[in-house]
Amino acid sequence: MIRAKNLSVLLALALSGTSIATGARAQDKDAKPADKLAEAAAAAPPKEETSVTDHSIKISGQTIPYKATAATILLKNEKDEPTALVYYTAYTRSDVKDFSQRPIAFVYNGGPGSSSVWLHMGSFSPRRVITVNADATPPAPYKLSENPYCLLDKSDLVFLDPVGTGFSHAVGKAQDKDFWGVDQDVKSLAQFVNTYVSRNSRWNSPKFLIGESYGTFRSAALSNYLQSHDGLYFNGIVLISSVLNLGTISFNPGEDMPYIFYLPSYAATAWYHKVLKDRPDNLNSFLEETRKYAQTDYADALIKGSKLGEAEKTAVAKKLSRFTGLGEDYLVKANLRVNLPQFMKELQRSRGLTTGRLDARFSGWSYDLLGEFAEYDPQDTSITGPFTAAFNNYVRDELKFGQDKVYHTGSDDAAQNWDWKHRGGDNFGFPGSPNVEGDLIQAMLTNPHLQVEVENGIYDLATPFYATEYTMEHLGLPDKLQKNIRLQYYDAGHMMYLRDEDLAKLKTNIAGFIDGASKP
Repeated sequence: MIRAKNLSVLLALALSGTSIATGARAQDKDAKPADKLAEAAAAAPPKEETSVTDHSIKISGQTIPYKATAATILLKNEKDEPTALVYYTAYTRSDVKDFSQRPIAFVYNGGPGSSSVWLHMGSFSPRRVITVNADATPPAPYKLSENPYCLLDKSDLVFLDPVGTGFSHAVGKAQDKDFWGVDQDVKSLAQFVNTYVSRNSRWNSPKFLIGESYGTFRSAALSNYLQSHDGLYFNGIVLISSVLNLGTISFNPGEDMPYIFYLPSYAATAWYHKVLKDRPDNLNSFLEETRKYAQTDYADALIKGSKLGEAEKTAVAKKLSRFTGLGEDYLVKANLRVNLPQFMKELQRSRGLTTGRLDARFSGWSYDLLGEFAEYDPQDTSITGPFTAAFNNYVRDELKFGQDKVYHTGSDDAAQNWDWKHRGGDNFGFPGSPNVEGDLIQAMLTNPHLQVEVENGIYDLATPFYATEYTMEHLGLPDKLQKNIRLQYYDAGHMMYLRDEDLAKLKTNIAGFIDGASKP
């Protein structure tokens, strides 16, 4: 019925084209001015917005004046059609005369589908939200304070939000989902960086990328793309809680490497929560022992698969119990392979607690004590409220931007609908886990002066440090380029800046890195 009715309508329209056209002209003639203004506004191209405010901050006894720019940059496609407005907050020192001597860093988080609110409100910006270390922060009112560990004494900072997060969104005929993918994300942010550098005369400035989590994955691909496609070279890349090969953290059937990579992080977590029977005094020595066991006896046992004998399995379970605090019977039933959600649930089950993923120092109450997998991440729930509230107040009250807009700290839709296909690096064979190691390799070969610093949290169960060590040691770079990579370690988790002592250490390390990589 509907199809037949529609068909008859189309025939009627076709047969009465002249009268319709005449009627349309008459309606247009009679249209009210308000209607015409509304139509014109709807057809008008999207506009960028900017709010600039002046501030100062004291860092290490030095008063630094700076401008905070809360703004959007309009992206366009190859047809010069608008596709997205990307929001950013830039902090630029305002007493600088020669910007060619002044470093600039582009900063973002990961997800995929995360805004930059976590690094923005927790690490290097002039303002920082105060949270409780390794525990849930009490409810509002939250405290926002001047950040003594701000990086403005060393570099200008641009915190940016990918499309679909923060205030960034698609415009025109485009949709947010058009930007949700490894290569789509890289191309959009490459256009943003290129536009920002050009508008602000920063082509000759020392340039850096600072990314966290998936942001490190993004940085490898983005640096390679900008250098090879646009000739925009970087002095350095800071990888905070790094993953370049997602296969190293994916517990897929038949894949044993993630279990090997996670063992030292499991051991660190068990040591921290004091669930080990014979807890050693020295954590570093304990972790070195765990690394050696993971790459030798444990790896050998897993590689044997179904050929592993029961006696040997029992012996391995006993050793694993010593490292992880998990019961020998549980480890045997798990076939010596305990994935991350299982570990989070089991480690403190007897205490009625679930262990954190992003930062294993955090714990939260378990609901289903018989459940196999963790239901949530206690670290995530402990900080989401204060970070979200702090930024929403800050951006409107101090930066004077976004009064009638909704700031999206993250997008579940982006994470669930991400296009993981990637064209980059020299990858041979069939498609596997998303991997940008080839991009970092190419970026460092293209630009042999490119420096890379990797920040690792000992209690990070999202991107375990041993997997990162393996990745960085297996890039196959010439010795001179391999020396351009250095790793740093912190007594915290994925977001090591949540611990004040480690934020101070992180600031010192990155400040030194920027100084060194900015010199000719």
